Amino acid sequence: MQCTEKANHIAKCLELAILLEVSADKPGNVNFIVGFEGTRVEHFLASAVAARDAFEEAASRGIAIACNQLKIENAGVGELIRTCAADVAAWQKGGNTLIGTIMLFVPLAVAAGITPMDKDRFDFVTLRRNLKRVVESTTPQDAVFLYEAIEIAKPSGLNEAPDFDVRDPASKARLLKEQVSLFKVFQIAAGYDDICYEWVNNYTITFDLAYPYLMQQLKIKCLNTAIIHTFLKVLSERPDTFIARKVGIEKAREISDDARKILELGGVETEDGRQSIVTFDKKLRNSDSLYNPGTTADLTAAALALCTLGGYRP
Repeated sequence: MQCTEKANHIAKCLELAILLEVSADKPGNVNFIVGFEGTRVEHFLASAVAARDAFEEAASRGIAIACNQLKIENAGVGELIRTCAADVAAWQKGGNTLIGTIMLFVPLAVAAGITPMDKDRFDFVTLRRNLKRVVESTTPQDAVFLYEAIEIAKPSGLNEAPDFDVRDPASKARLLKEQVSLFKVFQIAAGYDDICYEWVNNYTITFDLAYPYLMQQLKIKCLNTAIIHTFLKVLSERPDTFIARKVGIEKAREISDDARKILELGGVETEDGRQSIVTFDKKLRNSDSLYNPGTTADLTAAALALCTLGGYRP
């Protein structure tokens, strides 16, 4: 496969993962049936299309790294995240739709570009090793670009950070002056944000929890059911950090307990499970979006990205 074809292939895999994730009827999230005030499914569809160019560029840079044409520390992960956030903002009016997913997908695209392909799939052991190299090679300038991406996306629930607060105008200058890389910034935030946790722990939720469970589900269930159950599985084991930052860890754990009980009832495959999902969805939506499990949706999208990169096609 030619380099341009490989980059195009990776970008298609990641775009498809976003489209599949938003298509599933996950409780408390935007889908084809229901949205939030000002943010609907069409905003996510437009975002998926808008993000594709940045994913392709990220993959191209990974390919250049593999060919010794670019140093890995010059991959420009932060710049790519900022560019992707700007493209997404330009193509839809629904506010922040994908910033967490973008933060997970851009390093993944670079790593996939570095990793050799076998027909239409990647070896995940090698991919994961390259992913670790990519995130650990980020620079202070990458961190500054990431802060600018967040300024563009304007996500809610940021709250006050213990250091290098993204809302503090002095933070970007400090990052450069004190030579704090993006990876180090995420190390600081890993305790209260699972996107950052993934970066510094080699995407352990994605590779070790969400993806294996999703693949197991796909062997015996339809795609929509598999995605919903994976979403609930991740939520049951990882209290959503987006919710925790908004309303506290105890409420986030309560919601995780609800997700666990739904799975125990059979999820969407039993009448009791379906009724409990309806009740759960109402609980999440009747809270002015404070209980939106957005981080869990990002992690579910990452699991779907591994599926598509691994050769899965709906």
